[in-house]
Amino acid sequence: MESKKLEKPRKNGTFSTVRGVMNPHEEDSGVFPTMKPLDKPQSAPKADAPAAAAPAAAPAAESAPIDFSKVEIEPLFTEFVDFETFSKSDFRAVKIKECTAVPKSKKLLKFVLDDGTGTDRVILSGIHEYYEPEELVGKTAIAIVNLPPRKMMGIDSCGMLISAVHQEEGEEKLHLLMVDPHIPAGAKLY
Repeated sequence: MESKKLEKPRKNGTFSTVRGVMNPHEEDSGVFPTMKPLDKPQSAPKADAPAAAAPAAAPAAESAPIDFSKVEIEPLFTEFVDFETFSKSDFRAVKIKECTAVPKSKKLLKFVLDDGTGTDRVILSGIHEYYEPEELVGKTAIAIVNLPPRKMMGIDSCGMLISAVHQEEGEEKLHLLMVDPHIPAGAKLY
């Protein structure tokens, strides 16, 4: 079974394609294992069953394969880190409650996050070039939460959101690491 692709339009007209775990036509639906055979045609709905609304036609680009041939990845670190040092980093799933552009900044977005503690966490991230604030609200992301607060534009940023970065044809591309919405706020990553 092939996973679906989700596309996110960017303000510069490009699209970020992510192999998704969600149906783009239904909010908070995930891809789940099934015991139904995948090679049999689906049966037609019963005459007395209410007709479900047909999903909108998918964009033609959705069926195009992703071309990674022009992607440049940073080399891996050659220096090892011991497990004890690695274990000191506290990575958590966080729910994005609010996201706004920081006034007087072209790059910064201010995130108000649910980190599972019952107290909102504020993290600033310089990803406005890649995302509009409204498209991130409600998503589940990954943050490192035990970094010391860092003041940016007069606002304390208490952690760091994790993103994947690469170069493509000399241009930097960034994708905020977003995970299954069924992962609860505060879930620890190991």
